[in-house]
Amino acid sequence: MHRRQKWMKRLFDLFFSFIGLVLLCVPMIILIVLATISTGKFGLFSQIRIGLGGNPFTMYKIRSMLMSDDINVITLKNDVRITGFGQFLRHYNLDELPQLYNVIIGDMSLVGPRPDVPGYADTLTGDDRILLELRPGITGPATLKYKNEESLLMEQKDPRRYNDEVIWKDKVDINRKYIENWSLIGDIRIILKTFFN
Repeated sequence: MHRRQKWMKRLFDLFFSFIGLVLLCVPMIILIVLATISTGKFGLFSQIRIGLGGNPFTMYKIRSMLMSDDINVITLKNDVRITGFGQFLRHYNLDELPQLYNVIIGDMSLVGPRPDVPGYADTLTGDDRILLELRPGITGPATLKYKNEESLLMEQKDPRRYNDEVIWKDKVDINRKYIENWSLIGDIRIILKTFFN
């Protein structure tokens, strides 16, 4: 991706994430309060993820689990840790809304590879490291393909192995193609598919 394209993408991110934060600020506060009630812990939480250049950053989400969200545990559909309200949040991806703030401060983009926990993106080698040249996204082409990832993992005998050996590798390929063929129109299409798929 050329420097001019990166600037276009960044301006697009700033404009629409700012509008999103203004419009969704009050609903987000309400969701955080409800998440606090349903989990018994403050409804906004943070995790360390890997971002631009392979550098770690703090990503924000609305809490959907009763226990502390262990980044080393694969989350499956109907995971007993997820509250009823948490299921609602995750089904509509509302738990991701605080990441609009991550976009504003430059940690993330509206569209791009999803930010992974340490041990995945930061171990990329060779041509695959192109993924680290772009800010991770709230949504992206791999996110759309694996929108039912938790259900898919639940069907596997060894969910972690399937995630590491099949899903992760496929996501890397998908995200490489996204970066190599990036366009602003493409980002708009991905956002629309995220909302209406």
